Amino acid sequence: MRTTCDSTEHVPAGVDGLKAKAPISAGEVEAGLLTGCQDRPYALELAMSLIAQGVSLDVIGSDEVDSPEMRTTRCLHFLNFRGKQRPEDSFAKRAWKLLVYYARLIRYAVNEKPKIFHILWNNKIEYFDRTVLMLYYKLLGKKIVLTAHNVNQGRRDGTDSLLNRLTLKVQYRLADHIFIHTQKMKAELLSEFGVPGRAATVIRHPINNAFPDTDLTPTEAKRRLGIREIEKTILFFGRITPYKGLEHLLEALKGLLASDLTYRLIIAGAPKKGTEGYWNQISRTIYGDFTEGQIIQRLQFIPDEDIELYLKAADVLVLPYIEIFQSGVLFLGYSYGLPVIATDVGSFREEIIEGQTGFLCKPDDPLALADAIEMYFTSDLYRDLKSRRQEIRNYANAHHALNAVAELTRNVYAELIERHRV
Repeated sequence: MRTTCDSTEHVPAGVDGLKAKAPISAGEVEAGLLTGCQDRPYALELAMSLIAQGVSLDVIGSDEVDSPEMRTTRCLHFLNFRGKQRPEDSFAKRAWKLLVYYARLIRYAVNEKPKIFHILWNNKIEYFDRTVLMLYYKLLGKKIVLTAHNVNQGRRDGTDSLLNRLTLKVQYRLADHIFIHTQKMKAELLSEFGVPGRAATVIRHPINNAFPDTDLTPTEAKRRLGIREIEKTILFFGRITPYKGLEHLLEALKGLLASDLTYRLIIAGAPKKGTEGYWNQISRTIYGDFTEGQIIQRLQFIPDEDIELYLKAADVLVLPYIEIFQSGVLFLGYSYGLPVIATDVGSFREEIIEGQTGFLCKPDDPLALADAIEMYFTSDLYRDLKSRRQEIRNYANAHHALNAVAELTRNVYAELIERHRV
């Protein structure tokens, strides 16, 4: 960890059962941010916001998390423990890199100063991270903060098991404090895993401003993708996996096209590894039921610099999910002022204001989804989209500002440090 950073003094406020006992000076708040070597935009924006709150950070990651800001920001020390992950690497080489990562992490935990370890994501060996590593950190006297982006991802993905729930319970009970994104997620965390209410804080999913937002206009974005201005453009964005219900969107689109040929669908994202059978079914539907030009496919990881092209070309983002806790794609859409149509699952109802930021519909029901899409394209929200985009951005920035998330996070760190002194 670097030398103490000078900053203004912060007094931690009470959050969900936490009450600060005394002021903690900014230089005393030091933490290790464990990224799990993924989700660079979230890790970067959170790290920058925490630095602004006077926190000194070690950020543990890989090439996938690295960025110029990680290397040049004062009070931030980036530790690349895993390097570059290449799909073409042999199994033995990937396994060796993973082994080296865990060895470095174990050595770091015992040798470095931070008492706060904030786990944003576990790494590849989930069960090991949830149990053995957690016990190791606790034996070293670390205070563990955990961000649970999904309370039980196995249930969402249809891979839940007794072992999955048991290891989740171990991690949740060993953590000193847990961040979740919605009240519904908190209720599930408390009821299903026995976490005390005082040990969990809801932090709304932040708007991420790490992606480029140039002067590219929606009209120009459509033109680049070969879409006419009059064509009603729907976007399905992100990794393609069964719980996201793309098949229901395709069925809904087929019905819409039967009476209006101006609908277009953009599918931007790579099929998730291991779901080849699911994607083969989707692909057969696309090529069997639709004509050329009705569906634009970008079946790849979308690099940061291309994200705005799809978000600006679209008239609406559709999330036809079957199961979810919370979705970062929703807030990505909001950050570009894009309305969202989503199924009423997970916590979407907490985040979508019908008629103002989007619409909700019944899940697992292509007809209901088609009705919601049709309703949107006859609504004032669509007719006034040019002006409403900024209103959606303003709403998102007011209710999901990252600086508020960082302040809550820093306050929790300070409270845990104070407890450690007692």
